[in-house]
Amino acid sequence: MNMRTMACGMTVVTLHEMVHHETMENEMPRVQRRKQVLLALVPLFSFIAMELSDEEQYAAFKDKVKRTVYFDNLTPQATDAVMKTALDQFGNVLSVQFIPNYIGPSKMPAAALVEMETEKQAMKIIEETEDFPFMISGMPRPVRAFPAEIEMYEDRPRKPGRTIQCQWLEEKDPDFAVAQQIKDLVKYQATEASFMLKQQLAEEERLHNKHGETLKANAKKLDLIEKVLTDGSARKLGTCYNIRLQEN
Repeated sequence: MNMRTMACGMTVVTLHEMVHHETMENEMPRVQRRKQVLLALVPLFSFIAMELSDEEQYAAFKDKVKRTVYFDNLTPQATDAVMKTALDQFGNVLSVQFIPNYIGPSKMPAAALVEMETEKQAMKIIEETEDFPFMISGMPRPVRAFPAEIEMYEDRPRKPGRTIQCQWLEEKDPDFAVAQQIKDLVKYQATEASFMLKQQLAEEERLHNKHGETLKANAKKLDLIEKVLTDGSARKLGTCYNIRLQEN
């Protein structure tokens, strides 16, 4: 039995009692009896209005999720202004919500939920980032964009009609073993996630050092080529081998 059925049942019982009371006391003024009937219907109407309000609120939240894009691989120095400036080319940015990092160091890449004005603008961002590298605020690698999901919001509204019940379980309870297995699984997954995070950070550090060395080597080669062309060494070398080099 849901809450609406209970409310309707309580109202029917109340009305039945009032009708019985009305037959027992015919001397009660008719206006006063009608007033009591209306007062008995107020809880039912208010409950229905409240339930519809929750459904409308959840529907508006789902529409917001459809217009939101999830970004990761963001630089930790990214701000709301930086995100809006980078994404204004795709449409109007309504809000930017950064997802806090509770388990890793502050230098880890950040993530954010960006709400656009329309769902079409959000899908355009996702398609563009899939086809072309998109850099934000000098991050040495492109960001990634995915459609947002309801579970990404820590302040998401309660789904209408869904209730969560909590209770203490004794060892004799048949669900105690299941609850204990869930607790052990949560601990195992937390340990596994921590280990994978350390491995990811170590791999990122290794790639960072490798890319830095490659960048320095390429810069050194370009400086050497520019020096050879500007001081005339290349022209002298071309004369020795009977190769004519253009000045430009």
